[in-house]
Amino acid sequence: MTRPDATPAAAPRSTVAEPIRVLVADDEPMIRAGVRAVLATDPGIEVVAEAADGHEAVELVRAHRPQVAVLDVRMPRAGGIDAAAEIRRTLPATGVVMLTTFGEDASILRALSAGAAGFLIKSGEPEELLAGVRAVAEGAAYLSPKVAARVVAHLASTGAGERADRREAARERVAGLTPREREVLSYLGGGLSNGQIARRLHLVEGTVKAYVSSVLARLGVDNRAAAAVVAHEAGLLPPPPPEQR
Repeated sequence: MTRPDATPAAAPRSTVAEPIRVLVADDEPMIRAGVRAVLATDPGIEVVAEAADGHEAVELVRAHRPQVAVLDVRMPRAGGIDAAAEIRRTLPATGVVMLTTFGEDASILRALSAGAAGFLIKSGEPEELLAGVRAVAEGAAYLSPKVAARVVAHLASTGAGERADRREAARERVAGLTPREREVLSYLGGGLSNGQIARRLHLVEGTVKAYVSSVLARLGVDNRAAAAVVAHEAGLLPPPPPEQR
């Protein structure tokens, strides 16, 4: 029997993680329905709002504060790239994943410059959408394999002199980093989250976050995806996982 003066035991804390809150924006209802259906297959993701244009997307992000906004590049009133820039300027806690049709290379580079952390092709595999949303929610950058190939091809298609100039400029920017910052940048180039980098470098996640902030500031870029582009242009590749060495 419990004594009258005994302190009641505290209720056990729930270990169930809150779902990732997502906004989906596309002017085509069928595309929105398809994206929502794919995201619904993951119980750890919840679509909290849908928008038909970039202006509405920004307003709904302000109202719902999702962790991730999935935006179509081409929408009426305000396109996805303009919406991404406004979201990143005013609501930086919301990460942006862009959706586009295959081959819009200029849009990819413009979206990265606007602050998008993820970029996916609409014709890609559903698993890529889930992986992209989860990666961006965790603070990482995500380019689908097709997008990454297009970025590399676009950079490679420039003239030899321009490629050399970009490579040299990137190497000069990277040279200003400390050895540890260069190491962190190499992992950003590999698309790793702060937690993954912390495990690779045997550091606490808060320390990695500080290094990432320093790297972005020193490179003069606004987001991890842009830093990843610099890493690739400079030829800075992450070391393989321990089990692959």
